[in-house]
This record gives sequence, structure tokens and C-alpha cells, in this order.
Amino acid sequence: MVRAAVLPAVGAPLEVTEIDLPDPGPGQVRVRLAAAGVCHSDLSLSNGTMRVPVPAVLGHEGSGTVVAVGEGVAHLAPGDDVVLNWAPSCGSCHACSLGEVWLCANALNGAAEVYARTADGTDLHPGLNVAAFAEETVVPASCVLPLPEGIPLTDAALLGCAVLTGYGAVHHSARVRAGETVAVFGAGGVGLATLQAARIAGASTIVAVDVSPEKEDLARAAGATDFVVASADTAREIRAFTGKQGVDVAVECVGRASTIRAAWDSTRRGGRTTVVGIGGKDQQVTFNALEIFHWGRTLSGCVYGNSDPARDLPVLAEHVRAGRLDLGALVTERIALEGIPAAFANMLAGKGGRALVTF
Repeated sequence: MVRAAVLPAVGAPLEVTEIDLPDPGPGQVRVRLAAAGVCHSDLSLSNGTMRVPVPAVLGHEGSGTVVAVGEGVAHLAPGDDVVLNWAPSCGSCHACSLGEVWLCANALNGAAEVYARTADGTDLHPGLNVAAFAEETVVPASCVLPLPEGIPLTDAALLGCAVLTGYGAVHHSARVRAGETVAVFGAGGVGLATLQAARIAGASTIVAVDVSPEKEDLARAAGATDFVVASADTAREIRAFTGKQGVDVAVECVGRASTIRAAWDSTRRGGRTTVVGIGGKDQQVTFNALEIFHWGRTLSGCVYGNSDPARDLPVLAEHVRAGRLDLGALVTERIALEGIPAAFANMLAGKGGRALVTF
């Protein structure tokens, strides 16, 4: 029995309780969690913006130590420090055959499986495959990546989602080049990682946008050269930093129609807008045909930073070891499992960066 934060139904409050976690079966690994980040996607799953089978243990951004492996697992052993990969690629679907593993059609199949039970025998699903809001979890071996040397185990949880997403949005999706100008909408965990990634890419001007003026210091510490409090004039203010031309790249990390539109409007003619934020179906963004022609901009979605975790994790680790990427700077609150609902409330209120559950 281990303690976990259970989502009993969509829209219901999380319940911290004991669950019955089985030993790992063939091809599975049992991991003792060191930390789990509280991501906006977890909030989206809990309120129904994104669908997940319930009851479920949420949490998809985690790090920990292997405590047991099932039959057939040869590349991991008890005592290994690892990062959880919530979207493992199958290697055989159409997207995987194209090398676009972040679009794997089968990546989330595990979320429909029963992986544990409550004390009264109720079946539990593993959220986004890995069920990191728990003291321990059992996952397929494909959901586990060895932690590169020299990375603090607790802060390494952020590599599992926020950092892969933010870094990938800059380097894989928007392909920011040295000297380009960048605007980042939203200074939460993913936004702060995106700001750091833009700095690493050598962007000359990096404008952070957020509804909360209290986030300016966090944003500047992450690499922002300028800060704008979100308003109806956001695009105009951003264009003022670039001789009224607009930025080369805008990255939207919020998932709202208004911020997607503002990001588009803030880019120069021929610029690129990358949307990382996950919005609801009710968030409708509109463009007229003439402006699409006239501005010649590119608007693209971005799933998991268009990243291949197995390829990108060693790259991120090298940035951490070299001091270019500061994982701890993304964390504004370290909490216990019981603190997750308050962390959700802070996200809704636009407060803070990443909350990190530590065990």
C-alpha cells in the first residue's frame, strides 16, 4: 500500500489515500518517486478539458528510483535513478515511422489500463500513463528513462514535461536562431522553461507576457529582457520593443483564444507563432483570409515540445551541468501530496511557477 492523490471523478476534488500497488509484471518497472511536478495538464485532466479514464492517479512529470523490475526488463535495475516519460512512442505507428514520435498514435494507450486499486478494491487508471502523484508507481519500462549523471534527482522531475516542452518549443518547433526576437506568453512552469530555452538559443530580445506583474522577477531571472503585463494592448507593446515590426517568434504557453490571437498579432510579417498551451474546445480563434495572406506568418501547434525524450534528455542534462539551464529556478513551491489542490488553485489564479511535490 502506498499513498496517492486519487481523482475519483472528473470535476471532483482529489483524495489523498492509500492504494494497493501490485508488483511489476513482465516488462514493467516499479519506481519510488522523489518528486512530481504539478502541471497545467493535470488540472485540465481533473476538470475535463482533457479526457482521462477515472478513477485515476494523475501526475505525469516525475523522477525517482527504481525499486523493482519485472521479467524481461534488462536495461534497468533496482537503485537506478530515472525520469518518467508519460508519452512513450510505440515505434510502429505512422507518426513514429516518420520520426515524429511526439505524435505517436499509441502513446497514451496505457492510461486506459488498470494499474492499481483503492483499499476497497476499486480499479484505478494511471492518468497520463505514469501516475506520478503517488509515493510509488508501476509503469511500462518504455515510460522510464535513465537519469543522466550530475542532475539532482528531485529537480529532475521537471525534465519529464515542463523543460522538454519549453525547450522543444524553442529548438524543435519554432527553431529560434541566434539574434532573433522572441515573445513568450505565460510565465508558469512551461513558460519559464521556454524563456530559459530562448536565452540558450541566443535570442536577442526576449519579451515575457503574463497577467501577473508579480512574475516579472521570475521571468527576468529565466532570461526575459523585457516584461509586459497582459492586456488588450499586449501586441502593440511587444511590437514597440522591435521597431514596430513584431517579434520573429511568439510562443503561447497559456491555451486561451485571446493569448493565441495576441501571440499571432505580436509577430512580424513572416514570423512564427508556436502554440504550446492546451485550451478547451470552447476557445475559438478566428482569422480572416486577407490577413493570413498579407502577414505571411506561420501558426503551428506543438505537442510535448515536438521532442524525442530519449534523444533530448541527454542534451538537456548537458545544459544543466554547464549551468545554462537552471531547473530549480522553475520551482516556486515545494509541497506534499495534500498541497496539490492549492497548487491547482494557484495556477487558475496565475500565481507562481512550478509547484513540485516532494516525497
